[in-house]
Amino acid sequence: MAFKFENLEVWKLSLEYCDQIYDIVDLLPNKEEYNLKTQIRRAVTSISLNIAEGSTSQSDPEFSRFLGMAIRSCMEVIACLHLAKRREYLNDKIFTQAYQSGAKLFAKLQALRKKLK
Repeated sequence: MAFKFENLEVWKLSLEYCDQIYDIVDLLPNKEEYNLKTQIRRAVTSISLNIAEGSTSQSDPEFSRFLGMAIRSCMEVIACLHLAKRREYLNDKIFTQAYQSGAKLFAKLQALRKKLK
């Protein structure tokens, strides 16, 4: 028996993005452990968790609200990527790949949210 969220393409995509971002976090310097590393980990994890929690909602508007939180967390991850790039912790290739993955996830989240309305 699967939970509803386990069948959602956007949730599966969020797990892949989480794996990708966790790999990037390992590239950041130790001095960022209690700042940027922690922040980006929490934000990317929040995406998957909000999709899962929202999928158990009693109504589409409530699920949409959780998707909104997932979207904001996705934007937070992208903002963190910009900070890491600006501080020269990431090269162009790694930044671009993560940015594109985030943009794809953002679009899928927006599409699902629009479908619910």
